[in-house]
Amino acid sequence: MQSQKKYFGTDGIRGYVGKGMISPDQVLKLGWATGKVMKARGQSTVMIGKDTRISGYMFESALEAGFIAAGVDVFLLGPMPTPAVAYLTQTFHADMGIVISASHNPHYDNGIKFFSASGRKISDEIEFEIEQTFEQEIDVAPSDLLGKAKRIDDAPGRYIEFCKSTYSSKQKLSGLKIVLDCAHGATYHVAPSVFEELGAEVILIGAEPDGLNINQNCGATDLELLQKTVIENYADFGIAFDGDGDRVMMVDELGEVLDGDAILYLLATTSPSTSAVVGTVMSNLGFENALKRAGIGLFRTSVGDRYVMESLVQNGLVYGAEPSGHVLCLDKTTTGDGIVAALQVLSAVTNTGESLSSLKAGLEIYPQVLKNVRVESAVGLNENQALNNLIANLEKKMAGTGRILIRASGTEPLIRVMVEGEDANLVENVALELVNLVKSEFC
Repeated sequence: MQSQKKYFGTDGIRGYVGKGMISPDQVLKLGWATGKVMKARGQSTVMIGKDTRISGYMFESALEAGFIAAGVDVFLLGPMPTPAVAYLTQTFHADMGIVISASHNPHYDNGIKFFSASGRKISDEIEFEIEQTFEQEIDVAPSDLLGKAKRIDDAPGRYIEFCKSTYSSKQKLSGLKIVLDCAHGATYHVAPSVFEELGAEVILIGAEPDGLNINQNCGATDLELLQKTVIENYADFGIAFDGDGDRVMMVDELGEVLDGDAILYLLATTSPSTSAVVGTVMSNLGFENALKRAGIGLFRTSVGDRYVMESLVQNGLVYGAEPSGHVLCLDKTTTGDGIVAALQVLSAVTNTGESLSSLKAGLEIYPQVLKNVRVESAVGLNENQALNNLIANLEKKMAGTGRILIRASGTEPLIRVMVEGEDANLVENVALELVNLVKSEFC
């Protein structure tokens, strides 16, 4: 087995549309290579969904052609949230699920995400096999062994009913006013129905996709419009999804943001059976300290919801999250699901009769600075002596009141610098020193 993957990042393959792997010819070959690996494993059906970005039409057709050339049957779902594809892959007993999406990125990026028959991310082993097969020349299956394609027209309705079934409170959402921001993405035609059919009054924003406006000034990565709309309409809270619906961020009635850490804190502290949860190296130190005060443990993993999932399974836990909004509720789903996670928060609200702001009152998020430095290559990052020396000196200066984390992005040519701590000014200054050194060493 190879020691390092060539094409796959932390969550499938992603890039600029028309460049490298994210071009129609390469995506066709990727579909073929994936299909060949599936056939070698005795598998024969794949589900393909996509978000609303305009290039999805092109890549849907390319993937379809590649899989059919390899002799794999294709179920086409059209625009559907990533977690919906994971769920439907299971209910249709398909062998693999594919999502064409670049998640929270702008329209000019796209990517391919992969799910196994169990609705979870495919293994490193299968990713290596796909990469190895991709290097071979395409050989098309004989005409009588080519795959077939079928469009699934009732996919949205199936997923809506599934989401509603995960809402566990005996009380409906009647009397609650909710602002939904669908990021002009894949949740636009399912999320409103879920919350309205459970009884809520829904104010909808970010639900008019045109292929180009996905994640543009809206959604889980840009909450300003959601905050404003919640305040102006005296809403009980706001919910924002990203372009493919696997992330969620919330806004309370005061307009204050609940990120993945805050949502995880709320779920953990309102569930009496929760002894520990899973976060990542990016989870806030204030969040960890708040959990300790509540008697709840925290396991940290590398960045990536697949690693959060692995830790949850290994430790027999239910709740995990990334600060960016990937929230896992393993008693309900097999992957991060923005709609389902939001429904679990709403269950806590209706069961306790308390507002979001009061439910998170015990949580103090420490000031955090995140800086991205674009580089040609991050090779040697962990071994860079100048950087390691500076980190050691700055950690002494912070005297146990904060954390420093520097890592290479798994999806973009970036080095990410994170600093957090109790003193906002110190955090800002420490981050600036680190960014300047990263630029001098790697740019």
